Amino acid sequence: MIIDTHAHLYAKEFDSDIAEVVDRAKSLGVNKILLPNIDCSSIYSLQNLCEKNPGFFYPMMGLHPCSVDESWESQLKEIEAKLFSNKYIAVGEIGMDLYWDKSFFEQQQKALKIQIEWAISLDLPIVIHARDSFNEIFEVLECFDSKQIKGVFHCFTGGDEEVKRIRSLGDFLFGIGGVVTYKNSNLPSTLNSLSLDELIVETDAPYLSPVPYRGKRNESSYIVEVITKLASIYHVSIDEVSKKTTLNAEQLFNLKSFKL
Repeated sequence: MIIDTHAHLYAKEFDSDIAEVVDRAKSLGVNKILLPNIDCSSIYSLQNLCEKNPGFFYPMMGLHPCSVDESWESQLKEIEAKLFSNKYIAVGEIGMDLYWDKSFFEQQQKALKIQIEWAISLDLPIVIHARDSFNEIFEVLECFDSKQIKGVFHCFTGGDEEVKRIRSLGDFLFGIGGVVTYKNSNLPSTLNSLSLDELIVETDAPYLSPVPYRGKRNESSYIVEVITKLASIYHVSIDEVSKKTTLNAEQLFNLKSFKL
């Protein structure tokens, strides 16, 4: 059994064939897919997918850093209302992204801090998006008691130094996706510093397709390529990677006791 811990299958890219995408994932052993929210515009489609597929799709709620703009405060109010009035497995996708645009840097920091406070109050894990922003995110996390924070650094692409810092800042796992299969990726060497006990697997579909699908729309069935690569790196069976990362995900997100 496999859990895709991060996919946006409610996105418009799947409007025409979501049933087939789900069937392909199930046929390869995917039994759960976790859905992080993006902003207010994605809430309805995310929740609709979960309601139509209970026990297979699991919802998160948060404001993605790339959606932090002039409307960030009003968006956070709507997302807060949803988060505190419905059931979610995590506060996510949150974080900071300074790759494309730094003009809302301070707002991204404030939004991240606010959403971490929500997660602590609800005893939920956080799902962190970090792109060109590890140090800035670390500054925010250092404002909190590390014993109160748990979650995952989604699509982790850092090195040994980032691994050390993250371990000191809370109870975090590392989300590994298609990037680990890329020819010039540094992730395989970084994984020497990480055990399977610290990993969960993800696709980030429709983005970051693994080899041999790079450049095409990503989907949850492609997570098999990520697991196969990890089995090669750790010199264990595909089954062992699947079982261990599934257990890690179940524990972090408390999936066995979650019901909408």
